[in-house]
Amino acid sequence: MTKTIKKLPTTAKGKTPVYNLKAEIVSNITLPKNVFGVKISEKLINNAVRIYLSNQRSSHAKVKDRGEVAGTTKKMWAQKGTGRARHGSAKAPQFIGGGVAHGPQGNQTFKLKLNKKVKKLVSAQILSKFAVNSSIIIVDDFKTLVPKTKEASNFMDLLEKASKIVNTSRKIAIITSIRQDNVTRAFQNIPGFKLMSLQSLNPLALSNQNLLIFSQSAIEDLAKKYE
Repeated sequence: MTKTIKKLPTTAKGKTPVYNLKAEIVSNITLPKNVFGVKISEKLINNAVRIYLSNQRSSHAKVKDRGEVAGTTKKMWAQKGTGRARHGSAKAPQFIGGGVAHGPQGNQTFKLKLNKKVKKLVSAQILSKFAVNSSIIIVDDFKTLVPKTKEASNFMDLLEKASKIVNTSRKIAIITSIRQDNVTRAFQNIPGFKLMSLQSLNPLALSNQNLLIFSQSAIEDLAKKYE
């Protein structure tokens, strides 16, 4: 009896292949244009990254004023008769060891605002850049991935043979709809991988990657989010 071999679909023109965990193409889908086909503005993306970095800053610089430095409270010299200017304390800013005048007090704020509509648009523009460069791979489902580093390595080895873009990528993001523990445990010990959910996407993290690997459900949820 002749064994029937199932023929896997090939990549269709204008469509993105969907791989299974054996790195076989199981289907082809069209990436939603409202997420992966928007007009790209490098200026807007750079501004969003700058704002994100600024919002991560915290205030650490703190100096002591004349009321906080250690030292005597005795007058420097007599009020009158010396011919010199009057001074009440060695803690004054003009003296060595005195307090600092108008220095930082640890309450500086670096917060900048980016409204929700622009934030959403920037994410779509960054994702569109990856789509233009064909740097997006879709996996049908990660649920059956065994949470072991060896299994993740084997999957990536198979994917390297199936897709040339994987070979040239040093920073790869695995993006799922929600955080999946099995995916985290499988990939977290492999250098160069960043694990993200749709809730944790940000301009800096996306811009730092060479390749994005999405679960198919993440693509579908993104399309609904941008409707």
